[in-house]
Amino acid sequence: MINEYKIMYIPPSGTTAYCQHTWVTHVDDTCVGHIHMQVEANETIKFLDAWVHEDHRRKGVFRSLWDSRWNYVQREYLGYNVYAWCKPASLPLLLEKGFEGGDTCTYVQKRVTAKGKIPFEQCFVSC
Repeated sequence: MINEYKIMYIPPSGTTAYCQHTWVTHVDDTCVGHIHMQVEANETIKFLDAWVHEDHRRKGVFRSLWDSRWNYVQREYLGYNVYAWCKPASLPLLLEKGFEGGDTCTYVQKRVTAKGKIPFEQCFVSC
């Protein structure tokens, strides 16, 4: 069976403080990938996260989503500056598209807890 990928554009809702655009790739009414961008102040656009379902990776889904978003930006936002944070696997595509590399950034995380206390230990709930 050959999958027929379709891309749907979802415009900003206007209900949030920022202007986020979304593109969704779907097959048989099931989302198999998505990509986002956010319009910021001073004619700036931030390219946000992308995701492709593991069963559909290495089939051109990410590139199709990226190209759909880029074509939209070129039509609607001439003269704007675009920036993105990307994972090492996505960097070659961005460099291919003419983006300039910046500093390397590493993701870190930590759960916030009070020193010496179990989280939520002091919570009082009254019904």
